[in-house]
Amino acid sequence: MVVDGVAAGSGGADETVDRLFHALADTTRRDILRRCVRDELSVSRLAATYPMSFAAVQKHVTVLERAGLVTKQRRGREQLVRTDPDAVGRARQALDGLESAWRARVDRMSGLLADDDAEAGPDGNTRKGPDG
Repeated sequence: MVVDGVAAGSGGADETVDRLFHALADTTRRDILRRCVRDELSVSRLAATYPMSFAAVQKHVTVLERAGLVTKQRRGREQLVRTDPDAVGRARQALDGLESAWRARVDRMSGLLADDDAEAGPDGNTRKGPDG
């Protein structure tokens, strides 16, 4: 279904955006993204910086990876995590699309309200035609 030019229920695209924003909704995951933009870091090195277990940090990294925000590469015994800057750009594109849709809706509402004001007479009542 399309509502005001925005596809609703477009399946895979919606799921991708949902995973992206779910991943970005958590403070720890956003911090992991920031840290891994500057440098590839191992999961164990990341875990050492947070007051949680290694397994918990590993789960955060998995959520980021499923959302396509980071990539993991095995090097020896370590798994190195790197932020994918293109994925962050996709999040921005999704937000830009939402902003455009809402701006268009607000513009249409403003137009309708302006039309209503133009039809109202000086006393604020709607003018009626010769038959009304």
